Amino acid sequence: MSFSQFIKERKYLCNVSPATVEWYEQSLRWLTVESPTDTDLKSLVLRMREKGLKPTACNNRIRAVNAYLKWSGSPLRIPCMKEPQLVLPTLTASQVSLLVKWKPKNFYQRRLHLVVLTLLDTGCRISEATGLQVADLDLDNLLMTLNGKGQKQRKVPFSFELRKQLCRVTERGLLFGTRNGTKLDRRVVLRDVKLLCTRLGFDPPARTLHAFRHTFAVNYLRRGGSVFHLQKVLGHSSLEMTRRYANLMTEDLQAIHQRISLLAV
Repeated sequence: MSFSQFIKERKYLCNVSPATVEWYEQSLRWLTVESPTDTDLKSLVLRMREKGLKPTACNNRIRAVNAYLKWSGSPLRIPCMKEPQLVLPTLTASQVSLLVKWKPKNFYQRRLHLVVLTLLDTGCRISEATGLQVADLDLDNLLMTLNGKGQKQRKVPFSFELRKQLCRVTERGLLFGTRNGTKLDRRVVLRDVKLLCTRLGFDPPARTLHAFRHTFAVNYLRRGGSVFHLQKVLGHSSLEMTRRYANLMTEDLQAIHQRISLLAV
């Protein structure tokens, strides 16, 4: 059994995406032998930690290595590390309002504003947004088709308010394409969104682009949406991933406690 054969089968038999192939390749570089012993696997984890990788990053690599171990017939597995349960970064209501009400003045600003509105309104990943084709929009039924992880397509709803903005798009091809019709680079979007946040008077949240997805999810649940529906909208493969958003923020807990407190008579 070899790394190259594993990658080849994942690529051609399982039809994984190029991004997933790259993930496997990068992860398996931590594995120094193709038939590892228990000692080799422990050494792998130690080397990752010594290099400064956090538990979340380690687990990301461990999942890929475990997939290889299972494929190779090895009985060994690396147990995932305990990850800290951190509060997910989100935008405040006032920050969302500033972003929505911003008045763009040129092509680049209008494109940026539409990206921001799409992320806030649908909760899609930035990679899904930048891959959107105009043909993926069903303006009559308020639905867009997203190409998610693992080349899985899903339809998600969008609002009348977003449709007003989408109706102004007259070009074909990529919805957020460059002037030359090529795909917009994620790093360009990240840079421009951070600059926009600063221009509007607030610091960009941690994990800036993903914070839009977090904000959508928390707001969805806060307004009465179910975790099951949210799972479908976000394109999560398991409900456990979606349940993270069910951990209400501090102000939500405070508001609920004031209503249910036995002392509030």
